[in-house]
Amino acid sequence: MKMLQLVLDLFGSELAAPAPGSKPYQATDTASPTPAATEPAIALDDALAPAHFAHPRANRAISFAHAHVHYQFRRGQRRTIGFAVGADGLTVSAPRWTPLTEVEAALREKEHWIVTKLDEARARHQRLEATRIDWKEGASLPFLGEPVVLMLDPRQRHGRGGAVLVPDESTLPGAPRMVLHVGLPQTATPEQLRDTVQAWLMRQARRVFTARLDHFAPLLNVRWRKMSLSSAGTRWGSASADGSIRLNWRLIHFRESIIDYVVVHELAHLREMNHSPRFWQHVEAVLPDYAERRGALKEEVVPRW
Repeated sequence: MKMLQLVLDLFGSELAAPAPGSKPYQATDTASPTPAATEPAIALDDALAPAHFAHPRANRAISFAHAHVHYQFRRGQRRTIGFAVGADGLTVSAPRWTPLTEVEAALREKEHWIVTKLDEARARHQRLEATRIDWKEGASLPFLGEPVVLMLDPRQRHGRGGAVLVPDESTLPGAPRMVLHVGLPQTATPEQLRDTVQAWLMRQARRVFTARLDHFAPLLNVRWRKMSLSSAGTRWGSASADGSIRLNWRLIHFRESIIDYVVVHELAHLREMNHSPRFWQHVEAVLPDYAERRGALKEEVVPRW
């Protein structure tokens, strides 16, 4: 029997756009609740220069009123014209028989959605770049929602293979209050520092996640049997019917209230292997404010490594 498994995704966005004028392969708009014809005009200042968006593998382009978009165009065995906006930009997929004029008409019909999503993707990319960690002494990274400063300290007792978190009593208000003394020499390479810190973070993740699972499992009247750390790029966690829980170790960057939401979410799947109303009732019984925590999780940004 195949093992049931539920996953909690980080992100994902794809829109199937209707191919105008041709009923046999007309798509249903699954991402926009209002018809394209009623979408408001793009609220941009006409005096501004058009925005430019370029997919690294772009092979076609289109000029909208306020944006030039170079997009990746693909044909395949599908029945609809589809749009997907990701970190690289816009990808358009179409059936092999769809004329390019029809593809362009569909693009113009969804101009507002496309430019809005491209703007959001660009803003997210900029936020991610702002969190990129510079692997050297004095760099900062979040741990349980608080900034931690890295210090190379070959004298600390854990030696070259470890690190110790120490409060900084001399810190100024608003500055990081914790220093991670990493057992590496001053000549350590950025890669050595990164690997040592990652190993420390993963050890802390295992410790914290285990404690939170042990805390919440009795409240949900479930038993978890195994916890493993994940490095998935698009999932925060997953739960299997046999009691196995997988949690993304990068959650250790976030404050405990958000970690608790993911832990409870996965434990609740041991009661209901779905996202039915009963599932959310189990979550709410333990975390009445789960909706706020869920929203906060969506706003969190994982530091760039």
